[in-house]
Amino acid sequence: MSDLVNRPRRLRFNPVLRDLVAEARLDPRLFVMPHFVLRDPQRVEDIAAMPGIQRQGIEPLLKTVESDLKLGIRSVLLFGVPGDDEPKHPDGRGAYDENALIPQAVAALKKRFGSDLLVITDVCLCAYTDHGHCGVIKNGKVANDPTLEHLARMALAHARAGADVVAPSDMMDGRVAAIRELLDEEGFVDTPIMSYSVKYASGYYGPFREAAHSAPQFGDRKSYQMDARNRREALLEAELDVAEGADILMVKPGLAYLDVLRDLKENFVQPVAVYNVSGEYSMVKAAAQRGWIDERAVIMENLHAFRRAGADIIITYHAREVLANGWL
Repeated sequence: MSDLVNRPRRLRFNPVLRDLVAEARLDPRLFVMPHFVLRDPQRVEDIAAMPGIQRQGIEPLLKTVESDLKLGIRSVLLFGVPGDDEPKHPDGRGAYDENALIPQAVAALKKRFGSDLLVITDVCLCAYTDHGHCGVIKNGKVANDPTLEHLARMALAHARAGADVVAPSDMMDGRVAAIRELLDEEGFVDTPIMSYSVKYASGYYGPFREAAHSAPQFGDRKSYQMDARNRREALLEAELDVAEGADILMVKPGLAYLDVLRDLKENFVQPVAVYNVSGEYSMVKAAAQRGWIDERAVIMENLHAFRRAGADIIITYHAREVLANGWL
């Protein structure tokens, strides 16, 4: 009996052996680094709520990505932050017009780095509408179907600029099908869709909304984002997206929804991504600044939790510091 009791413990005493038998392993190739892109090509702005993260114009973005590539970060996720003086429209058409910000950033990145860098683009209208919601407003509410055309046109603009993957985050019903149909019609049959399939109406998004200037001007997003109390609904949302043509499924946020992440991993063959969101990042940073936690230990514990729960892709603002500090 004593031999059976001690068997797991014997694998923990030697650190090399402990690493050898570890069940959840991290690799730089799993990480996607998010970036907030400014209109002014030279400008850099610190984000107060997200220490260590900046909004950047295209020129400093190119330098940052080049440095990150040397660390092993091969994938980025882009969010546009239009200037305060840019006109915003009720339908968010500035997201895909001829002067659209993210297509310009995509083109610059692909010109500089080519196939060495995987460029993923967020597809959502909230930063480009005058009301801050993710869809067109009709009678004071977000109207699902009229929004789909604008999302599809935004995704097409990104694909034309060279985006490797488009990632709709709006949570409108049918948007994956609308995007897939338009991309295929225009010849982008090989551009994958990474759908924010399971995106909860979460309190963890606060710092992001500061970073992207995307807070809604009225109401909230609970009518189209998921209720935090629901688990089975996530499987339905993911199933619908798969039927519409989603190539990768995402769960957002991460830490409070590890059970949902595991559910998707066990029920779908598509790769599963998790978004370690701004609020999760900022809470770790704030507690570490006050000396309340061991920052490295908590960051790595969180990342291993995502991997252990089944994440094939981890979108995280921690990617750079983890690799720069040699924490893997």
